[in-house]
Amino acid sequence: MSPSKRYKEAVKSVDAAKSYSVEEAVEILKSMPHVKFDETLDICADLGVDPKQTEQAVRGSVVLPHGTGKKIRVLVFCEPEKESAAKEAGADYIGSQDLVDKILKESWLDFDCCISSAGMMKLVSKLGKFLGPRGLMPSPKSGTVTENVAHAIKEAKRGKIDFRMDKQCGIHVGVGKISFAKEALVENVRTLLDALVAAKPAAIKGEFIKSVYLSTTMSPGLRISL
Repeated sequence: MSPSKRYKEAVKSVDAAKSYSVEEAVEILKSMPHVKFDETLDICADLGVDPKQTEQAVRGSVVLPHGTGKKIRVLVFCEPEKESAAKEAGADYIGSQDLVDKILKESWLDFDCCISSAGMMKLVSKLGKFLGPRGLMPSPKSGTVTENVAHAIKEAKRGKIDFRMDKQCGIHVGVGKISFAKEALVENVRTLLDALVAAKPAAIKGEFIKSVYLSTTMSPGLRISL
């Protein structure tokens, strides 16, 4: 399929040989012709790690100061005595074995974030092969396995996102909508990049972040300088 007229026009505003500042890249992306829906601003980072070395795995989480622009649906596994606090904090779905059965039997995935109390993880572990590849498995490292489920729910609703390295040593994260103000997008991008730098494994001695590109859902990418 050949590129659309809109895409060809967008490419004209990008110098493939140049590294842009975050501010420049966001400004160019906002000025491009857009499709009818509100596109997501995406970060794509190429990491200098060895995916075969488990100690070099990269993952983390961060609360974006201006959120993602997306309504986050939160599923919570917790004990009955914590259900009231979870509901008050804004959880969309709360349960235990009933939700495990629904996910496994119906391939149900109508949620964006999964949180569990530590005591429920023996039950939730049955979902590892199903939720893990989709980046939805609760984890202590990302703060989604916790005794304070109410706090975790509030953070998820505020715009907390998880990031993890894929098999090609890349990180791909949406950090807002192109309709956001330029300043809000820049702050979200810098917050994510700071979190990524902080997630550098101690085992990595050479260059950690090889390249970073910003793009929207339907635009060419712009390489940014760090």
